[in-house]
Parts: sequence; structure tokens; C-alpha cells
Amino acid sequence: MGTSWTNWSRTAFANPQRVEHPASVEAIVEAVTSAPAVRPRGSGHSFTGIAVAPGVAVDLDAWTGVVDVDRDACLVTVRSGTTLRELNAALDRLGLALPNLGDIDAQTVAGAVSTGTHGTGAELGGLATLVAALELVLADGSVVRCSATERPDLFSAARVGLGALGIITTLTLRCVPAFALHACESPGRLDAVLEEFDALTAAEDHVEFHWFPHGDHVIVKRNNRLPADAERRPLSALRRFYEYEVVENAAFGLVCHLARAVPSTTRRLNRVCGSLVSERVYDDVSHRVFTTPRRVRFVETEYALPREALHGVLRELRSAVARLDHGVIVPVEVRVARADDVWLSTAHGRDTAYVAVHQFLGMPYRQYFDTFEQIACSVGGRPHWGKMHSLDAAVLRERYPHFDDFRRVRAAVDPEGRFTNPYLDRVLGRV
Repeated sequence: MGTSWTNWSRTAFANPQRVEHPASVEAIVEAVTSAPAVRPRGSGHSFTGIAVAPGVAVDLDAWTGVVDVDRDACLVTVRSGTTLRELNAALDRLGLALPNLGDIDAQTVAGAVSTGTHGTGAELGGLATLVAALELVLADGSVVRCSATERPDLFSAARVGLGALGIITTLTLRCVPAFALHACESPGRLDAVLEEFDALTAAEDHVEFHWFPHGDHVIVKRNNRLPADAERRPLSALRRFYEYEVVENAAFGLVCHLARAVPSTTRRLNRVCGSLVSERVYDDVSHRVFTTPRRVRFVETEYALPREALHGVLRELRSAVARLDHGVIVPVEVRVARADDVWLSTAHGRDTAYVAVHQFLGMPYRQYFDTFEQIACSVGGRPHWGKMHSLDAAVLRERYPHFDDFRRVRAAVDPEGRFTNPYLDRVLGRV
């Protein structure tokens, strides 16, 4: 059987010497110690080459499931290969939930945490801030546990560790009692939304908006927690199928294919899509609101900005989009997060606004992404570790106060660079 691999967006490729599918900690140790070059890989949902294995690929698809629950403390220990979709279902059965999620649930929990995946909420952090403890297999085959009080430097590094420190075997996550959300998705105009954005993010639990960049139409999404005894009005199965499978995937996919086939239509199609946004209001369990199916493939870059820089960046981006040689069909996504203390978190030390730009797979994107990157970097933007960017260790060292601390820990636990690959050599430097 061949070992060739590509990620979801077909932007990274690998032909490892072999692929291991360990189903125990002992098998993970054996995979690590049996080869000089090893990379863990999850669901392939990163857009960068972070999961590319130059030697042995360790696929954790056989290492899944919840292994321990402390109901009193709302702590759940889960195996690293478990997808967020599987974890959400398991937590739901336990009467628990993650307090925040992004909008895709295909990633493994270890992959999502290790690359700095986040949702939105001015008072909430990314997934890494929910980690109470980690267990890893290090380069020498040792199995170690770390937390805020046990090997704290390793813990500070490994919560967003890029798979550079070892292979995570389990994660202990701080959960909350299961809850429902009231979801309101409505059309708006970019200038009006930006004018009230700070007030919105202060008043609402979760706020994000999607801007159609060839006009000023936006979709504003506001999700707020419901009291435990509140009546819920979820979308019917038929309505949910229509909204997400027919409209957001099938119909939008057709629009994207038309734009790719006839590039001159892209700008007009983007404006038309923006003008057709209608209101959608419903209640449901949290993970069914946070996450939605994504079947239209795209490429993406995302930068984390100081909150105060958001308005200026979007103004510059709006002007720049008008000068592009090509059109953009996929909306721009804007979210927020609270400052945290995780060494390589994109929200480290500052309240953060996230701006993500996308393009449909197979359409031109390089000029667009490079232009956005220049704008974001002018205000000290930090790229998402799992999304496309061109920065290297020399630049990133200036963006992260604990960059050298991370490198020190990395050198101590993987002195020979067993877990490195070309992407990590670029963004972290060589061991």
C-alpha cells in the first residue's frame, strides 16, 4: 500500500518511508524510537506543511477516545487522535462541553491544540487555554506528563507545540457543563458592523462576521449562552440540511466552480452572494452551533492582530482588494479572543482580533495572500501556525516574547531534531 499523503487543501504533500498507526502508548514509543525522523499527523486540516513527514509518519487514527473523567472538576482526559467531532459527541453523552470551538470539527484534538486553533469570544481563549495537562512521548522514548506545576516550562511550550517537542498521547481538558446557544445570523454592512464591533464583542458571548470583500455586505454571527431551563428551538433536520448542505455547501460550491471557470464573474458573484444573506435564528446544543460542515475546499491564511489594529487593517485590505489582478469569491472571516499566556499562542499577551482570508481551491490567491500578509505584518500580526504564510524564525522571534524559551525547551527534549521537518525548520529554526 502506498504512503503518499496530501492535506485537505492539497497544499502540502508527503511520501513518508512508512506510516505507523499505533494503538497504545507502547506502540507510539516504538514508532518514535525506531526511526531518526518522525512526524505526528492528524486529520490533515492544516494548510501548511506542518504535518509533512520526511521519515516516518505517525497517524493516530487508532488512538482515540476519552480515558478519564473527573466530573466534580469538569476535567476530561482524551487520547490525542480523537477528532473534535468525536470528542464533542463523547462530552455530550457525559453532560459536558468545551466552552468554545472553531467552526470546523474534523481536526484531531492534539492537532487543533498544537496549532493554536481558536473560536471567537472576547472573554475566551483558544483551545490551548483549556489544557490542564499533557502526556507526551519524547525523542528518547520517555513518556512524560506536564502541567502548570509539573514540568511547567514543557507545559508552556507544548500547549501550542507544533508537534515539535514530541508526540502527544493524552490531553486533559477543562470542560464545562453542557450548554445551549441562541444563534442569530443576520446581514449587515461592514462600516456599521465595525462601528459597533467593540460594543458587540463586549455584550455578546461569541461574535464573528464574514465580509464579502468586493462589496460591503457581511454576515454577523452572534451566539449567546442560554439558561439551563430555557426552551430551545433548534433547526429542524430538513431546515438544517437545506441551510448547511444545500445552501452553504452545494450552492456555494457551484458558485465557486463558476468563478473558477469564468474568472471575470468572480467579483460580481461575490457581491451577489453578499446581497442574498438572510437572517437565521435558532437554538441548539453548543457544538452544533459552533461547528458546521465544510465541503467546499479552499486555501486560507490568517493573522492574529492586536485588537486595536483591526479597523485599520480592514480599511487597508478593502482598498487593496479593489486593486487585485483577480477576484476573490470566499468571504473574509473576523473573530476575537482574550489574551493568554501560552508561549506560542497567537493571542499571547494581547487581546486579539483574527482576520482570515480565503480563496476557492484552484483559483489564484498568491497576490491576495501576500498583500494581506504585508498589511497584517505592518501592525505586528502573527500568522496562524496551521495556515499559509511566508514568515520565518527570524521574523517570528520578534513577535513572540517566549520564542527563545520555546527553542530552549525544544533543544532539551529533541536535541537531534527527530520531530522536525522543512516547515518547522523555517518557522522555528533548526535544532
